[in-house]
Amino acid sequence: MTQNSIIREITPLSDKDCFYIAERHKTEFTYPMHNHSEFELNFCEKAAGVRRIVGDSSEVIGDYDLVLITGKELEHVWEQNDCRSRDIREITIQFSSDLFFESFLNKNQFNSIRQMLERAQKGLSFPMSTIMKVYPLLDKLATEEQGFYAVMNFMTILYELSLSGKDACTLSTSSFAKIDINSDSRRVQKIQEYINKHYQQEIRLNALADVVGMTPVSFSRFFKLRTGKNLSDYIIDIRLGYASRLLVDSTMSIAEICYDCGFNNLSNFNRIFKKKKECSPKEFRDHYRKNKKLV
Repeated sequence: MTQNSIIREITPLSDKDCFYIAERHKTEFTYPMHNHSEFELNFCEKAAGVRRIVGDSSEVIGDYDLVLITGKELEHVWEQNDCRSRDIREITIQFSSDLFFESFLNKNQFNSIRQMLERAQKGLSFPMSTIMKVYPLLDKLATEEQGFYAVMNFMTILYELSLSGKDACTLSTSSFAKIDINSDSRRVQKIQEYINKHYQQEIRLNALADVVGMTPVSFSRFFKLRTGKNLSDYIIDIRLGYASRLLVDSTMSIAEICYDCGFNNLSNFNRIFKKKKECSPKEFRDHYRKNKKLV
């Protein structure tokens, strides 16, 4: 099963419009795993029990869910799972990546929006406090008939979402989403590039500290402060992202994938995978394939 078997959605967005919006009231989610070149903001209400899959992230959502996806190759699906609601409301907004031309988006006033769009390449889930703040704006946008005011309202929504900062949670790993690494810190970026290049090999703390000219103790403290993760957890997440991608896109055995992604023990790989993904590698592969459809 290859990447070509993911449905590539052709959205209704016209090149004459700033965005496309669809509001649906339904009893179930039936659309299969897909991706598309357009950016997407998706809101769900009264959908507790639905499983949301974005890249290699899989979570069961509550009554409210709001996710921004700007990764053009990032697979995603909302599947029925254990949802019993008969009155699901979904608002989907799709907009082109060139809605904001670069010279406009790089203005200081758009810093937070630009950073949010970059983070959302891995999928971005917003906290309840932010959802409640933009809820009336989403309501208004769904019924606004004047195009100009709709665009102004949409811009306000994006700005309010961008203010949630680190409270918004990235979903997929960068290695699964196949995106370039960006960091405000040149030292962090050098380390991230090194790990992505050498993740199949044993990576020692001393070697990484040498890359940026720091002592191991200082480097460990610096890396945790800048990334919010311990070095070992970060390396595991990168390796799991590559492993998840191979489970989806290749026919390699789970043992082959384990050793190809830098894990040196199959039982340890299975244990870590299940702890992080809440399913075994086999279950992950089977679940992804179940949601794919040939086109």
